[in-house]
Amino acid sequence: MNKSKVCIMLSTYNGVKYIDEQIESLLVQQQVDVQINIRDDGSSDKTVQKLRDYVKFHPDQIRVIEGENLGVIGSFFELMRQMEPVYDFYAFCDQDDVWKQDKLIRAVTKLKSRQSNVPLMYCSSTQMVDQDLNHINVWPTLPPKALSMYNAMVENCCVGCTIVINPVAFQQVRASIPSDLTQVIMHDWWIYLYVSAFGEVIFDEEPMILYRQHQNNVLGGSSEGWSAKWKNRWSRFVNGKNHFILSKQAKMFLHLNKDQLSAQQLKDIQSFLNQLDSPWIKRIKYAFQMPFYRHASLDNLVLKLIYVLKKV
Repeated sequence: MNKSKVCIMLSTYNGVKYIDEQIESLLVQQQVDVQINIRDDGSSDKTVQKLRDYVKFHPDQIRVIEGENLGVIGSFFELMRQMEPVYDFYAFCDQDDVWKQDKLIRAVTKLKSRQSNVPLMYCSSTQMVDQDLNHINVWPTLPPKALSMYNAMVENCCVGCTIVINPVAFQQVRASIPSDLTQVIMHDWWIYLYVSAFGEVIFDEEPMILYRQHQNNVLGGSSEGWSAKWKNRWSRFVNGKNHFILSKQAKMFLHLNKDQLSAQQLKDIQSFLNQLDSPWIKRIKYAFQMPFYRHASLDNLVLKLIYVLKKV
């Protein structure tokens, strides 16, 4: 039986401290053939030298692209652009986690159980750990509602470093990458939105990676307590950092994909955007009737509130 060929896309940036543990956990993945494609996003520490050493020892398995600093979103999308569409599956990877040895074969098995002619995406919970790999908690937990476009438009519940996609999803998402990345909240959110609209998202509640939390985390996580989380959210809202990000991304998604959306999807996204310009009474009515939702009740209520305030 031939093993599935999996392309791992890893973006690095000043990650020399933990990169060994991450790469070693990729090299020992069971029952799959892995090709590790790494793009360094303009590191100023010794990350690149470390990567060059890995290429010397694993020339057939590891490829390194030394690039300019594009930021997280740009770096991962550039990786997608540069990959050949010759693999059975494509996985995204951070620089400072540790993968369980059966992470990829578990994802591949679940993806193979679905029809292969539509975009498919696998994601999972993570075992959050501190910088010394001591367990903190499992995050995120299994979402209580469907992983649909109606959730993905207003919330991302898929952790990027757990995502594995099939070739259909890879090629279609790559073709829909916006030229203006300021309209994209995060690369993993964009992929979740695309696949949930046109294919199927599989969520695995078994944590398959050790998701390291430390001061230098580029992407971060959710190890903070409830009060700290909401304090940080309120601070970002007051400072305007989260204003209009949902509507900007929705406009870009609609612009690029309107010809593929169903009539109902098209109507619902247009209503979401158009009702923002209606009088506040109509906005209140729409906010409490709209088909878009977040999974947690309080998050869903906040969504409706920021919609009424025209800050989505």
